[in-house]
Order: sequence, then structure tokens, then C-alpha cells
Amino acid sequence: MTSKQAEAVARIADAPDFAAINGAALARLPDVLARLLPGGRVVGAEYECASLRGGEGSSLRVNLRTGRWADFAVAGAKGGDPVSLAAAVTGKPPAEAAHGLARMLGLGSAAHG
Repeated sequence: MTSKQAEAVARIADAPDFAAINGAALARLPDVLARLLPGGRVVGAEYECASLRGGEGSSLRVNLRTGRWADFAVAGAKGGDPVSLAAAVTGKPPAEAAHGLARMLGLGSAAHG
């Protein structure tokens, strides 16, 4: 195996299992959101807060059943799952955000694909 092939195999082995992480986050979404977006509140089937930094307000909303989210005060700020929200909140690439979310959820090695 060449060094390039070995690097590719290592990247694949370290890739997060997005489906598993999103599923675990959805199961505990109100708690996850309270940590990612402090100061928000549950209103019906949504979590509302001021922005991707959290805070009191309702510009950013997250559907508690699906994890879809949008910040209506920022054009194009939306996503379809908890990992994309964690990436937007932290400013990290999706894979790094997924690993961080997995650690928050206590998933450990189960978070790898």
C-alpha cells in the first residue's frame, strides 16, 4: 500500500458516522440545543433562540422532531440536521463538528463509520 493509500484509509476509518450521531442527537435534542444554543426556549415543536450564539429571541428555530433549523435573520443560514447546526454554531467543518457532537453525547468510538 502506498503512503497516499494509507492516508486515505486512515481518513475513512476516522470519518464520523453522521447518521448515528444525528440519530443520537435527535433523541436528546432539547438537551443538545440547550448546550449548543444557551438562552433559548422550547415553543411547541421548536426550539427558539436569537442566533447561532443562542440567547433570548426567535430568529433561529430548530424543529425538535426533525432537527431542521434556520436562522431567519441571516440569508441562507439553514440546515437539515443536528450535525449541520453544530458546524454552523462552532464554525468547524462538518466532520469536526460531528466528532464534537459525538463527544458531547458520550458516543466515543460508536461515532465512527
